[in-house]
Amino acid sequence: MIYLDAAATSAVRREVLEAMWPYLTGDFGNPSSHHGVGESAARALADARATVAAWLGCRASEVVFTSGGTEADNLAIKGIALATPRGRHIVTTAIEHEAVLASVDYLVRQHGFTVDYAPVGRDGLIDVDAFAALLRPDTTLASVMLANNEVGTVQPIARLTALTHELRIPFHTDAVQAAGWLPLDVTTLGVDALSVSGHKLGAPKGIGALFVRGRIPIEPVLHGGGQERGKRSGTENVAGAVGLATAVRLAAANREAQSAAAARARDAFMAAVLAELPDARLTGHPSVRLPGTASFVFPGSNGETILLELERRGVVSSSGSACAAGSEDASHVLLALGYEEDVARTAVRFSWGPEVDADQLAGVAAAVGDAVREVAALGR
Repeated sequence: MIYLDAAATSAVRREVLEAMWPYLTGDFGNPSSHHGVGESAARALADARATVAAWLGCRASEVVFTSGGTEADNLAIKGIALATPRGRHIVTTAIEHEAVLASVDYLVRQHGFTVDYAPVGRDGLIDVDAFAALLRPDTTLASVMLANNEVGTVQPIARLTALTHELRIPFHTDAVQAAGWLPLDVTTLGVDALSVSGHKLGAPKGIGALFVRGRIPIEPVLHGGGQERGKRSGTENVAGAVGLATAVRLAAANREAQSAAAARARDAFMAAVLAELPDARLTGHPSVRLPGTASFVFPGSNGETILLELERRGVVSSSGSACAAGSEDASHVLLALGYEEDVARTAVRFSWGPEVDADQLAGVAAAVGDAVREVAALGR
């Protein structure tokens, strides 16, 4: 089997499991407890926070551990918007992850906010001038993801943050898909908040982190004992935090070389699929995209049936966001990019980690050609 659904989740790395094990067994204490077992857990949590902070180029006090990317997005969007008295207007895009879009919708429905969606081109790139035109003195927050989870397009975040900061508007980016592939230095990006999730990096599900710049007020979404400096109550997942820290350290060690190799393999794979299937269309930007993501639509076919044919040939992939799995609706991302609904339903996304090489992808390209032709021959 060749696993090409890393954008949905990745396997936990052995080094991560080994690092976590002591904090699931002997050092299992609550880091808020004032005894030896608790203090050992507290030290591990502090070390993990320092590692994540170094990876992001921020202070340890600006890292909030969460249960994953969805909670980090919710805390950023709701927390910053509700704590900022300047207005009730948000700017985002229609191709954000559901966690961002649903959080914005909640603020609109329950708190009287208004929202403007900056347009994106067919390639998934935001219209920077149109984004700038939407910013207002009463804009509370802008949120644009660093890299799209379905089509892989990478946004010019540093340009966008420069525009928002001219009006002193906080800026959040969902960097869940970019983590491990792209540099996430928050000073270079200029962001005020940034979300990541462990299970895209080789850490377990159930752990993530949110960077929040120290000067930015944030209203907690979870209330209770005041953990995480009052920003996120609940007993901390110490083992998960240790796992996340281990995963980001491993990812950072070889990021540039692995990203470059993956990008070369990606380009060859995309070219091979399009050569196999002249009617196929690449979705997202052809080059300004994640190194480990390639996505297509196959007009006249059916995406879900193609996935079944691929799995029968030993290739595991997906039709888009795993968070929308089971939905009968066409991808909101592809619809926002201007694809017709029947074409959007033919989408297949291939995403992989550094362990997948160019030779394997060459074999996958041939399998894609066979699978799509098989589906077309059967009229499905």
